[in-house]
Amino acid sequence: MARLHTHSRGKSRSKRPAKKTKPAWVKLSAEEVEELVIKLAKEGYPPSMIGMILRDRYGVPLVKMVTGKKITQILREAGLEPEIPEDLANLLERARRVKKHLSVHKKDTANKRALQLIEAKIHRLVKYYKRIGRLPEDWDYRVALGAV
Repeated sequence: MARLHTHSRGKSRSKRPAKKTKPAWVKLSAEEVEELVIKLAKEGYPPSMIGMILRDRYGVPLVKMVTGKKITQILREAGLEPEIPEDLANLLERARRVKKHLSVHKKDTANKRALQLIEAKIHRLVKYYKRIGRLPEDWDYRVALGAV
């Protein structure tokens, strides 16, 4: 499938394991992995970083394989889920950085176009998250001010 705003195709990357069960070489139990997820979230790590830390430091290939739950589901049950989803928060930060750049470099038309594309992605994600109930219906992204 092609990328959203370009003509290029997707990136090549490693594939997820075909098995959905816990590998025999993983020594941590489901409860220990859930405790690690909660501990890392309290330290301020976002869900994607928690997954990488568990993979690299603790040898957990996928949290869902071991616990049967996704990282965000574990965080939701513990009351630690971020109020804005991580992908939307990353796009908001990216738009903020581009706006800051454009305030100094007003004639940078390439980045003006990039900001339009980023904001289009933000609006699509906001619409999706409102529809599934992840964001409140009155949540609004104001182009001039950033996120509310």
